[in-house]
Amino acid sequence: MSGVWVFKNGVIRLNDGSTGDQQSLRKKVLVHLPTGRVVSSYNSLEQMLRELGWERYYGDIELLQFHKRNSIDLISLPKDFSRFNSVYMYDIVIKNPNVFHVRDC
Repeated sequence: MSGVWVFKNGVIRLNDGSTGDQQSLRKKVLVHLPTGRVVSSYNSLEQMLRELGWERYYGDIELLQFHKRNSIDLISLPKDFSRFNSVYMYDIVIKNPNVFHVRDC
């Protein structure tokens, strides 16, 4: 038996590709809800995060990181924007509720 394990709506199941469920394979984008803009670069993301009180954190030269004052939250992103995927997007959404949203493109 081969395939990919998928966790969806509290249920884990094996997706062997025969079900036609391609939704999990769709490319995702991060949307800034107040402006409706899709985050297309780290420059635009950094500007949006700065407006929310996030600051650059230079603790690891391999990552692009942001820290919010008076909190323990840290956002860590790969230096290369082409490796910015839904895992990192959802981390940003969780730490900034009602400001960002992940959607299929």
